Amino acid sequence: MAQEVVEIERALLALPPHDRAAVVHAALISLDGGAADDSQDDLDTAWREEVGDRLDEVLEGKVELGSFEATRARFTAKYPTTPR
Repeated sequence: MAQEVVEIERALLALPPHDRAAVVHAALISLDGGAADDSQDDLDTAWREEVGDRLDEVLEGKVELGSFEATRARFTAKYPTTPR
């Protein structure tokens, strides 16, 4: 690891947890090609639109909802628990 990276890591780990989380969050968003400075309001608006669109699809009968039991069974089959 380059010395610069080691210094950045050391500085990051010295931050309080909340600040460290904010830096890590911005770094992860940058890996996805997003802008780290997207405002929370913009993100909230995007999620509200997504939830609204999905609700409209349900209400219009475009999607069929499954039972909790069936959904859980599919999830468990796809992601079995592993001993820790």
